[in-house]
Amino acid sequence: MEQSYAYAYPQGTGPSAPLPPQGGGIAGVIVDPRFCAPYPVDLAIVRKMMKLTEGNFVITDVNGNLLFKVKEPMFGLHDKRVLLDCSGSPVLTLREKMVSMHDRWQVFRGGSTEQRDLLYTVKRSSMLQLKTKLDVFLSHNKDEKRCDFRVKGSWLERSCVVYAGESDAIVAQMHKKHTVQSVFLGKDNFSVTVYPNVDYAFIASLVVILDDVNREDRNTS
Repeated sequence: MEQSYAYAYPQGTGPSAPLPPQGGGIAGVIVDPRFCAPYPVDLAIVRKMMKLTEGNFVITDVNGNLLFKVKEPMFGLHDKRVLLDCSGSPVLTLREKMVSMHDRWQVFRGGSTEQRDLLYTVKRSSMLQLKTKLDVFLSHNKDEKRCDFRVKGSWLERSCVVYAGESDAIVAQMHKKHTVQSVFLGKDNFSVTVYPNVDYAFIASLVVILDDVNREDRNTS
């Protein structure tokens, strides 16, 4: 039986919710126009923390409709994850470059890992970090002197914010949602508000990378 996903959301979010004026219309299409909406989109993220099977990382909309799930790597292949849409088709492939000094991820269109399908690169802004700081460079930004997007905040508190470039313009922000039931069931529940006209597949991929960074930090601490 197909599992139903339905979660509560922070008050004041959803298609009709007001957002700070700096948020909308900055990012535009990065992955695909079908993942851009002219209103804010709330993504609910549920990760089953103790499972290694496909579908343990699920992303739904405000009505509980499945948007994405993450195909996790099999044992020994820790460098690649695939973001699948609701039909199971690959939207993005996320590959970690294991020899990188700054923990670098490359994100490709669909199921490809060919350089011609590279959409953007994500890396830590520095090696030693008390809080999460990631820089995002679109594929045309070859010299990587200035980031196109940046992620800042505390993953542990689920309070990360995605900004456009080096500005203070917000394109997405996270909201923590822990309940006694979710902790008991071994689930990590939180939501992400994606601002109008921002590609929410792009934001979903950043959440997956943030989760990967956090797991690596725990394993090395």
